[in-house]
Amino acid sequence: MTATGTLAGTLTRPDVGKVAPLVIIVAGSGPTDRNGNTVGMASGPESYRMLADSLAAHGIASLRYDKRGVAASRGATAAESQLRFEMYADDAAAWVRQYRSDPRFSRLVLLGHSEGSLLGMLAVQREPTDAFISVAGLARRADLVIREQLAGQLPPSLEAQSDSMFAHLARGDTVANTLPMLASLFRPSVQPYMISWFRYTGATEIAKLRGAVLIVQGRHDIQVAPTEADQLARARPMAQVLMVDGMNHMLKVTPARKSEQLRFYTDPTVPLAPELITGIVRFVNTLQARK
Repeated sequence: MTATGTLAGTLTRPDVGKVAPLVIIVAGSGPTDRNGNTVGMASGPESYRMLADSLAAHGIASLRYDKRGVAASRGATAAESQLRFEMYADDAAAWVRQYRSDPRFSRLVLLGHSEGSLLGMLAVQREPTDAFISVAGLARRADLVIREQLAGQLPPSLEAQSDSMFAHLARGDTVANTLPMLASLFRPSVQPYMISWFRYTGATEIAKLRGAVLIVQGRHDIQVAPTEADQLARARPMAQVLMVDGMNHMLKVTPARKSEQLRFYTDPTVPLAPELITGIVRFVNTLQARK
């Protein structure tokens, strides 16, 4: 339960008669459902469902859930102007709190993908877990990365105005946007959320964590550069690092070029990168069971 309604999720257990490790999967940005698909799209990569199935095949349970306001968690939505980044972190922490003492599970790991990596870092500071896994997580402030992603995609005058608006939001100031072409980014109702998001950096938050940490990054990720994982690792020197050759942001092995990757964002038939699964399974199985 949240203050605005109930969150829905899927608990996948490899063998209901045995105690197993549990991995809680925190989704990335946007209207992403428990399976890793964007709501409203005709098809999706099914990345989180595949991850859950792969973990179960190796004796590891998982919990994946629809974010508040998405799919079966639609009833837990708040008005966009009331949303804050910390709310999603609180949601992840609530799942940890619900399952941490569950006798069916020997140890509990939080796995955050993309934006979920930073959310997961905040969540485990609120509700400790046995370990944390960052997959395609940012080390820097999100506004800096978004500005890089937009570079060259807007006319120079619009790009300059967009950069200025991002700078204001990062300082905690709302902006007056009268430019229709930038309305999707800077509409007034979403600005409080962006301000709350830009308060945090992955490198700062990962350094605060206790316990084992695994940093996973795909070398063909066109949304999060491998250098972000390098910066996370420098901030958390004791973390294990898994760089997966050929893996993109959807956790699939793909060509390197952006133009050749787009179909992998909506194709549910492409399997996950095998090295991703073996790396996560190995990490989880090295953790000591709770006493």
